Amino acid sequence: MAMTDRAIESPAEVIPSAHKKSAPASRPPLQAIQGGMSDESSMRARQGWSWTTVLSSAWMQTLLGAVSIGSVLLFWHFATEYRWDFYIRFSNIPTPGDVWHTMVEVNQSTKFMTNVWMSLRRILEGFFIAAVLGVFLGILVGRYRLFRSLTMPAMEVFRPIPAIAWVPMAIMIWPSNEGSIIFITFIGAFFPILLNTIHGVEEIDDVLFRAAASLGTKEKDLMLYVILPGALQHIFTGLAVGMGVAWVSLIAAEMISGQYGIGYFTWEAYSLIEYPKIALGMLTIGVLGLLCSKVIQLCSKWSTPWIGAAAGGKK
Repeated sequence: MAMTDRAIESPAEVIPSAHKKSAPASRPPLQAIQGGMSDESSMRARQGWSWTTVLSSAWMQTLLGAVSIGSVLLFWHFATEYRWDFYIRFSNIPTPGDVWHTMVEVNQSTKFMTNVWMSLRRILEGFFIAAVLGVFLGILVGRYRLFRSLTMPAMEVFRPIPAIAWVPMAIMIWPSNEGSIIFITFIGAFFPILLNTIHGVEEIDDVLFRAAASLGTKEKDLMLYVILPGALQHIFTGLAVGMGVAWVSLIAAEMISGQYGIGYFTWEAYSLIEYPKIALGMLTIGVLGLLCSKVIQLCSKWSTPWIGAAAGGKK
């Protein structure tokens, strides 16, 4: 009974030393661990706010864009004001002030705005047709191997031909200069949209197709709810590239065969040796192209919100 009483009083003495638990004092308290993790997370959050969040904010992006454009204008001002001459010459280039006065002068009549409106109408018509056909054919080519074998060899023959090379042929094919200019604009935008759409369809994960097939999805629903959303990011990339090429093609066509348009305005100014009007025409083309690209970017963000959410952690 004495040993029993002793065992009851001191149970640790009958437990082998090999089975004893380590002293809990060697482990840091749970509160300390949580506190350290909290401090580290808060420090990372503060670092993320100070750099990533600020740099990606809308007002900072606007400020950086203003600095970018302002630096170009500042260089232009000093180069033309002091007539810099080092391999490239700025002696005959008009100053920003000259271009500003020319813009005020040409806007006193409706002729300049008519040229701008004609170019916008042509670019929208040609680009819209190219977008519809490019996306539609790109999805079919990327989805169906037979359709690809029937159509791609012929389109690959026409794809390397520059849009400007189509000008003489377009003048002969179309009954009016207006139709030929829109056709050339269409040709410039069509192939970038087509190829990016095909690439987007081919990049869709096969797991999505197998999952849709296992659920009994019809081909029409597969096109609308799997293929089109899956390729949408590449489609908008093609639209952005196609818009840039469309402007290049349009201006070249207007310079050669147009009677109105900002390209015709710029070429006419060159023929009359009116340098400020040449610079004004170039700047107008740049601003209009920038606005068109911004519209495509906004449509992309609105149509593919999951892409922005997935890329939110990128610096």
